[in-house]
Amino acid sequence: MSTLNDIAVNLKKGKANDVKALVEQALSEGVVPGSILNDGLLSGMGEIGERFKKNEVYVPEVLIAARAMKAGMEVLQPHLASSGVEPTGTAVIGTVKGDLHDIGKNLVCMMLEGAGFKVIDIGIDVPAEKFVEAVQESGATVIGVSALLTTTMTNMRAVVEAVKASDVADKVKIMIGGAPVTQAFCDEIGADGYAPDAASAADLAKSLIDG
Repeated sequence: MSTLNDIAVNLKKGKANDVKALVEQALSEGVVPGSILNDGLLSGMGEIGERFKKNEVYVPEVLIAARAMKAGMEVLQPHLASSGVEPTGTAVIGTVKGDLHDIGKNLVCMMLEGAGFKVIDIGIDVPAEKFVEAVQESGATVIGVSALLTTTMTNMRAVVEAVKASDVADKVKIMIGGAPVTQAFCDEIGADGYAPDAASAADLAKSLIDG
C-alpha cells in the first residue's frame, strides 16, 4: 500500500509533520493500526537502524528519523491500544550510578521504540536498586545498562548482582553497552548480552526475550 511506503520514506528523511499526516491518512483509509506500525513506521526505522550499523547514516539522521517516528506514534498509539496490539516487550533503560552520559542511552531508547518496545527511561546516575524497582513496577522483560567511563562501568556489576538477588531475577534479561564495555566484561559480570551500538541493542533485546 502506497501510504505505508510513503510513511517509511518520509520517516527515513525525518519529516515529522509529513509522517504524522500520513499516519492520519492511513487511518482514514481504513488501514489497520498494526499494519501502519509494522509496514510503515517500524519498516522505516528498521532500515535507518541497519544503515546506522553500516555507518551509512550517523547519529543526527537517526535522531531526526526517531523524532518523525515519535510524531507518527503519537497519532497511532490510541488506535494500537484499542485494537489490542501489544508492544514487543517492555525495556527499562538507564546509565549507571556515577555516570552522567546520555547520548548513547537515548539512541538505544529510540532504537528500541523503533523495534516496537515500550521503553521506560530511568535516566542517568542510576543506582542499582532503582533498576530493580523500575522492573518491579513495570513488569519489564529487558534491562539496558549504559556506561561511558571505565571508572563507572564497574557499577554494572552492582546492577547485575542487585537484579539476581531480587524477586525479578528470572523474569528479566540484562544487556549492557557503552564505549568501554566489551563482550568479555559482559561475560565476567554475568549480564545476559552485550551490544556494540544502539541498532544492535534493539536486535539483542528482541533475541533475549524470544530466546
